Amino acid sequence: MATKLLLTLAICRILIVTVGLTIDLTSPIGESRLTVDNSDIQVASLDFGMLSRVEPLAVMHPTSTEDVARLVRAAYESSTNKYFTVSARGHGHSINGQAQTKDGVVIEMSNRVGLKPQPRVNTSEMYVDVWGGELWIDVLKSTLEYGLAPKSWTDYLYLSVGGTLSNAGISGQAFNHGPQINNVYELDVVTGKGEVMTCSEENNSELFHAVLGGLGQFGIITRARIALQPTPQRVRWIRVLYSSFTTFTRDQEYLISLHEKKFDYVEGFVIVDEGLVNNWRSSFFSPSNPVKISSIDGANNNDGGVLYCLEITKDYYQTNAHTVDQEVDSLLKKLNFIPATTFTTDLPYVDFLDRVHKAELKLRAKGLWEVPHPWLNLFVPKSRIADFDKGVFKGILGNKTSGPVLIYPMNNNK
Repeated sequence: MATKLLLTLAICRILIVTVGLTIDLTSPIGESRLTVDNSDIQVASLDFGMLSRVEPLAVMHPTSTEDVARLVRAAYESSTNKYFTVSARGHGHSINGQAQTKDGVVIEMSNRVGLKPQPRVNTSEMYVDVWGGELWIDVLKSTLEYGLAPKSWTDYLYLSVGGTLSNAGISGQAFNHGPQINNVYELDVVTGKGEVMTCSEENNSELFHAVLGGLGQFGIITRARIALQPTPQRVRWIRVLYSSFTTFTRDQEYLISLHEKKFDYVEGFVIVDEGLVNNWRSSFFSPSNPVKISSIDGANNNDGGVLYCLEITKDYYQTNAHTVDQEVDSLLKKLNFIPATTFTTDLPYVDFLDRVHKAELKLRAKGLWEVPHPWLNLFVPKSRIADFDKGVFKGILGNKTSGPVLIYPMNNNK
């Protein structure tokens, strides 16, 4: 404890001298930007995965790119005997402690004190400039005021812009628009030396492509310029079931190959037991009328007791609402799902994007959200996906998982 306190004070002293930040340990938020308050330390010591716990020595709440740059420069320039580390944290949705740091400072990019830069929408050039710690749900709220929205999303919107852009940002729209990292025009990045650099396809392009999907290893994203499009008003949301993995993937591949008259969202998930179809992601189905897989003709004729759900949507405006049924029916006729397993609902576009958060609130109310979340994302080539189904979905998993198993079809050229 004495060693930890000594190192904490050493960091504070470095920051006071080198960075010029003010520290008031009795008022850790207030006007200060650095805190050793226990509540901030505890928040920064955990993440969504809840598989590891690492306490930092201090937490910083930046209000600008320069705040972040000063801290990183202080860490870079610190002498060996006063060495400390720095880690950027968005909304804390890493799984294995990637945003944690021992003997150092966590930068809380998703600033909770309301001092962060606000989104700036450019309607003529169809983009929005946002702070790296901004949550996607707040980006959406800002752009909706102008009838606009980003093109590509993740399934869950309570993630930071810098966090998803440091990974990829994949959802059911990725086959069409590419992942979120393909829909960025420009970035402001704080490098490991504390330098602030603006980068894009034309300017500092090597840094631009290194940072996007770079897992935070090449710099901290403090500003992103995100591409926008007109916001659809409503969504026709459809789910259909398959007993054959080959048929399921063939239909997914067909849908993402279309260039015109196509669905706007194509995803899928694996059902290894009946409970999964009514699980936390499946608020689509009414709790008062749960889907009984055993009662569906053809559902029991599958190999290995596994079913596959194809999830698709069609966006539309009130002005073309009269054509949606025809467009959807035309596309569905080309698919080979189990007859009589078409489940359809219609809802506002924003409600569809924010669907997982509603399920989160239900789980929080039951005390089932803040629990360990082991998670694994893999890119599997088309040539090996059948082997993966046989070895993992029908083999390793069996009926031993109650968590979501998602399948996103991707186009290589996106």
